[in-house]
Parts: sequence; structure tokens; C-alpha cells
Amino acid sequence: MTKGRRSDFVPRAAQPAAGGGGMQPGMVEKIKKMQEEMAATQTALESEIINVTAAGGAITIAITGHQRVQTIKVDPSLIDPNDAGMLEDTLVAAVNEAIVASQEHSAKRLETVTGGVQIPGLM
Repeated sequence: MTKGRRSDFVPRAAQPAAGGGGMQPGMVEKIKKMQEEMAATQTALESEIINVTAAGGAITIAITGHQRVQTIKVDPSLIDPNDAGMLEDTLVAAVNEAIVASQEHSAKRLETVTGGVQIPGLM
């Protein structure tokens, strides 16, 4: 052997981990199963309806798990033709509250699939 650098040296970070390295056996199948379950959950969320009441129960909003408002019901006592701005502000607040409730519902449903693992791009 000649003096100088060793040509067979491989830094530890580049060496395979003990036990064969790479993914654990069955990991690909687990990932595929999780993807299938997530797709099924996303599909189910389209039709799951969350009912949210706001303004002391004077407004009820039905919203899907995909944040699509289905219905808005307003108690007639809130309708004052002389104060449309108050009704508009109350509706904006109620819709925002419904969206947050829908997002929280969706996050909980997806968490049951992912086991709490944060996956970029989801919710």
C-alpha cells in the first residue's frame, strides 16, 4: 500500500445503518395503507356536516369537513332593516367560527389516520 489517503474510506454518515439500513420491513405497505386511509377520510370529510351555532344561538351554520357552507339559518330577531351592518358583521363572525370548527374537525379525523405525524401539505 502506498503512502497517502486511503481509497477505501467511507464516512460514517454515508455508510448504511446497522441491520441492513433503509426502511424497516413492511414500511412501504404501512405507508400505502395510510395513504389509502387518508384518501378515504378526505372523501368522507366532503359529506360530513358540522353544525355551528353563533351569536347566542341566533345563527346556525352547517358546513362540511371541506369548509363548504351548506346552510345558514338566521333567527328573525336579528333582522333589523335599519341595522343591516350588525347582521353582516354577525354573519361574518359566524361563518369564520364555522370554518375554524370545520378545520379542527378535519384535523382530528386526519390525526386518527396519521397517528399524529405531521404531513406537509395537509390541513
